[in-house]
This record gives sequence, C-alpha cells and structure tokens, in this order.
Amino acid sequence: MLPLSPDALRQRLRSFASRAQPVRILLTLGSLMAGCAWSGHADAVIPLFLGAIASALAETDDSWRGRLRAQVVTLACFAAIAFAVEAAFGMPLLFIAGLALAAFWLTMLGAVEARYKAIAYATLILAMYATLGIENMGAHGVAHRGREPLLLVAGAAWYGVFSVLWCAAFPAQPVQARLVTLFTVLGNYVRYKASLFEPLRGIDIERKRLALAQLNAEVVTELNAAKESIFRRIGARAPTGRISRYRGLYLIAQDVHERASSSHDDYNALADAFFHSDLLYRCQRVLGLQGLACQRLADSVERREPFEVGTETVQALADLRSAIEHERARAGTPERLVLLASVEALARNLALLDGQLAGASQPSARAGRTEMGLFDRSPRSWRDAVERVRRQLTVRSPLFRHALRLSIALVAGYGVMHVIHPAQGYWILLTTLFVCQQTYGDTIARMGQRIAGTALGVVAGWALLQLFPQPLVQSVLAVIAGVLFFATRATRYLLATASMTLLVLMCFNQVGDSGVLLVPRLVDTAIGSAIAGLAVLLVLPHWQARRINELAAAAMRGHAGYLRQIVGQYRTGARDHLDYRLARRNDHNADAALSTAVSDMFREPGYVRPRAGVALRFLIRSHTLLSYLSALGAHRAALPDSAQMAVLHASAEGAIAALEALATGLEKGMVDATGGTEDEAAARAALAQAAAEGGESGDPQARTFHTELGLIWLQIDALRTHASEWLQPEGGDTTTAPA
Repeated sequence: MLPLSPDALRQRLRSFASRAQPVRILLTLGSLMAGCAWSGHADAVIPLFLGAIASALAETDDSWRGRLRAQVVTLACFAAIAFAVEAAFGMPLLFIAGLALAAFWLTMLGAVEARYKAIAYATLILAMYATLGIENMGAHGVAHRGREPLLLVAGAAWYGVFSVLWCAAFPAQPVQARLVTLFTVLGNYVRYKASLFEPLRGIDIERKRLALAQLNAEVVTELNAAKESIFRRIGARAPTGRISRYRGLYLIAQDVHERASSSHDDYNALADAFFHSDLLYRCQRVLGLQGLACQRLADSVERREPFEVGTETVQALADLRSAIEHERARAGTPERLVLLASVEALARNLALLDGQLAGASQPSARAGRTEMGLFDRSPRSWRDAVERVRRQLTVRSPLFRHALRLSIALVAGYGVMHVIHPAQGYWILLTTLFVCQQTYGDTIARMGQRIAGTALGVVAGWALLQLFPQPLVQSVLAVIAGVLFFATRATRYLLATASMTLLVLMCFNQVGDSGVLLVPRLVDTAIGSAIAGLAVLLVLPHWQARRINELAAAAMRGHAGYLRQIVGQYRTGARDHLDYRLARRNDHNADAALSTAVSDMFREPGYVRPRAGVALRFLIRSHTLLSYLSALGAHRAALPDSAQMAVLHASAEGAIAALEALATGLEKGMVDATGGTEDEAAARAALAQAAAEGGESGDPQARTFHTELGLIWLQIDALRTHASEWLQPEGGDTTTAPA
C-alpha cells in the first residue's frame, strides 16, 4: 500500500474530526471498557458508561474554555443529583417529591439558554441512571454506599476530558460543520425558490409558498446555530484566522438569504404576462445555478479549499438581460411594462446575489464589509438569567406547562411502579423522561419510535447474546452500540433507541444474566410511553391552535420592525449595521416560529384545531409579505427627497402602523377585517394616485419601492381577513393539511 500524501493525510484527519461526538464516544467507552477489563472490575462498566453518556448528552457547541466551564457545572450537578438520589432511594415519599421538584426546576432552566437546557436535561437523565444502578446493586446484593454516584461522576468526567481536549485540538471544526449545513440548506431553499418561476398557468403557487415557508424555517434554524457557534469562539474580541473567514461567510449567507427570499411581484401575474416568452425560464435558470453555487460553497468549506466562482451564472445573467431588452423592444400594454419593470428589479437582485456569492472566494470573505458585529443573546448576568426563568413562570408559557407536565408524569410513573411492582421498574421513569416532549406531535412520534426501537433492540440483543457469548465480543458490541446511538439520535430516533437498548443488554450481561431484562425492558417501555402520552394529552396540553394568536402577533411585530429599518435606509442609504441585521433576523425567527407551530398543529387531534386551514392561509400570506419586505431590503438605497418619496414614506409608515395594530388585535382576539384608520386610508389613496401618475418612468429604485409597498398592502388586507375569520366564534373551518 502506498503511503498517504500530506494533503490526503490532512483530508483523512479532517474527515475524522468532522465525526466529532461519535468519535469521542468511541474513545471514551472503549477506554473505559478496556480499563475495567484490565482491572477486573467488570461491575463498574454500567455506571461508568451511563455517566459518560449523560455527560455527552449535556454537551453543547462551545470553545474549549466554555466547554471546560460547562463541564465543571455539569459534574457539580451530576454529583449533587446522584448523591441525593442515593440518600433518598429508600424513602419513597422523599424520593418522588425531590424528583418532581428537580424535574420542574431543571426543566425551567431551559429558559436561560441552550447550554443550561442541555445540562439540566442530562442531570435528570443521570438521576434516572442512578436509580437503575442502585436498584441493580441491590438486586445483586452489593451495598457500597457512595460507590454508584462516584462511578457515574467518574464516567462523566472521563468523557469531559475527551470533550475539552477535542475542543482545544479542533477549535473551528464545529463552526465549519455548521456552515456546511447552512449553505447546503440555503442551496436547497434557493433551488426550490427557482421552481416558482414557471411560465405555466394554473400552478398552485400557494402550495409552493407553504413549502417555501417550511424550507425557510430550516434555513433560519441553521443561521441561528451558525451564529451561536461563531459567537462562542469570539465573544467581544475580534476573531482571527479561520474563525474570521467563517464569520464573513456567515454574513454572506445572511445576505444571500435576504435576496433569495425576496419576491418582486405576483408570480401568477408574471406567468400570465410572459406565458409566450422564455423570460421566466431564464430567471429560473439563474436562480437554480445560484442554488448549485451555494452547494459548491458548502463543499469547498467542508474540504477547506478555495471557492471557485463559476462562469455559468455570469452568462445566464447576460442572457437574462438580453431577454429583458428583447421584451422591452416589443410593443406591450402598460400593465405588461410594469411587470417587466419587476423582472428588471429581479435581475438586478440576482446580479447582486451573484456578487455576494463571488465574495466568498476572497480569503477573508469580508466582501467589503465594515460592520461585522453579532448580537449576543446569552444572559448578561445571574440576575438576567433569573429574570428569564421568572418570565416563564406563568401558565401561558409552554415551558412552564412542559415542566409541570413532566413532574406529574414522573410522579404517576413512580406510583404505577409501586402498584404493579415490576422487575427493573425504574425503566418506566426513564422512558417517561425520554418520551415526554414539549409538543403533542413530538411526544406521539417519539412514543412509537421508542417502543419500536426498544423491541428491535431487545430482539437484536437476544440474538447477539446467543451468537456471541464471549464477554470480550459483547464488550465490543456495547461500545459500537454507544457510538451508533450518538450517530443517529438526532436523525433516526428509532435506531438510536435500539442501539441504547443493545448497549444496556450487553453491559448488564457483564455482571449477570441480561436475559432477565428482555421482557421487563419491553413492558416498562410501553408503560412509560403510555404515561408520557397521557400526560401530554391531559395535563395542561400545549395545543398550538390555542397559542397561535401570540405567534402570529409576534410575526406581525417582526414585519413592522423589519419594515421600519428598511424605510430608514431608503432615507440614509444601505448599511448592514447590527440594528438592521437584528431586525431582519428577528422577523425571520418569528416567521419560522409561526411556520413550525402551524406544522405542529396538523399533528394534533382534529377537535382542537377547528380553524387550522385559516391558520395555514395566514401563514402563507405572512411569509409572502416577508418575501416582499426582503425585496425592499435587497434594493434599499438613499433616494432623493421629492413629492413622490414623501408619499412612499407616508405609505410605508402607514403599513408599519397597520401591522402593529394587527398584532395588537391578534393579542386581544379582536381584528377588524374592513380596514384601518382614516390616516391609513389617506396613505393608501396617495399611493394609488402616485401609481396612476408615475407610470413606468422615474428612478428604478423608487419604482421598486412603490411596487413592493403596493404588494405589502395587499397582503395586509388578506392577513386582516384571515385573522378575523380565525377569531370568529366556534364554528367554521375544518380544512385539512395539504398533501
């Protein structure tokens, strides 16, 4: 075999590093298994493994310093809960009261930020692992007080060593992985957006808009994750090296997202006007090529190679401009010329989008930026953290409901366990903890996957125990199962559950006969899953239909805030400063939250969502309005003062006021579909008069401003209509989700 070249060796190392957590688990579990085998303490495998797994579940993306601090907090929480469980284990009332309180307050810690949410959840899991270990010790007549908690914490600490060292050795790798995912989903979004430019009549644009809203939610999620990953590594100081380049790429992704999400006119009107032309096909080709460029950029980031700008898009843009000139030379109606002006604005936007992607080829990926700050959403102090939790201490909060529901479910599981006295009964509590999620749809989905995964793991475990009775082989299988669990838990929960079941069976067989666990594991999983399902159905159920008003109001306020920032820049000139980017990100976050809630609604029982169809139409209109706002943002520039600009600014201010009034009406449960105030009517009349007088002449930027404002007002009218239908007394809509 030929030796690897230096480049190939570096590529292999990067590939190894990119697997991150599964590789760390492999190193941790493998070394623990080897150490126990060498020392002759096979009975220590179970608590050491479980402690390491809990520590891995507490892990979040961070710098090595942040990871070290988080690991210290994690170990302190683990030690406290493990020793508390051991102390209260023989006192049922004290044990369940303490567990319920711990479940409630640890869940409420999720309000602080993702780091504490992960630590709190892993602490609860470790508490359950401690009960399993103590019960197992009692079953085998072992009674070394303090031994089980110490081994759990030792296993957690050993994983922490690998975690901190890994973060120090590969500081930029998580950011790189986040950017790869970000540009991949952004490329998918851009390519799907190209499908809207079909010069065909009768296309269901609303259905495409809905799918686009759901894809947009994925992009927003990845943008937020990439930003947090970058911020963890720079804080308040200026970044250097690859982190500096990655920050530039993240900001480029933001700009590409704004331009790609923009809409310049009604797609059905464009298809009718240019049905006999190849104009829209050329728009579609340019956008499709730019989606492919996003994917190529993701590949270049993954391989750490320079991004090469292709020439296909440049030629496609030139062809598009030629097609526009050809259409302009033909005689046409004024309405057709107005739509052609929208296509010209689209072509300018696509050219600027291509320039943003070309900027990624620069080593610094700054693309001429002067302002590159990021907004820190983490708590500023302990007082801020406490205030975040305090704001969630209301029955209206989904987090509060979930915390209370989980506590009650654990109490119910403990009661059932004492009534039926099952073997290995604490699996009931552990299953309830894993299955009980914040939303009904997620809980029901996880119920089925948990039961099926456990059954699969039990069958596979029984077969492997018969085939491989050798302890060494079983040890290797346990380690492989642990790696497989962390490789699949975020994407294939059924397979992850089967892997964890297999790991448990292999580990327990090291100290006894795990065959006695096969049936109890299945029965306890079914009982724990049923308790979680009943809890999410009966205990303060978190129906999305009953809180959709709040999310819709937040989306309207997000639109108003974004439009306010845009209008200001039509006076002062385009600047990508932090206030503008924050308003844009808040609006997209609110839109994504509304999209997720509507999707969750269609996984809930039909009787709790009588008007889900109206909510769906409201979401489509809201996302369409956001696309028009994005077009305004993409073309923002300082425009000279004139009578026309005064009308446009007045109309924009009226739209901001209308959106805020709609948000207030949604919060109060009263929306008037007939219209707004006299000032609003005057602003809209002035906008219509300006359209009648302006024609197609004037500054292209001002013309785009005018067109987009008209489209925004149409969406506001539609949103008011849908909101008023939605808030009618019980009766109406039973529309089902689109296929």
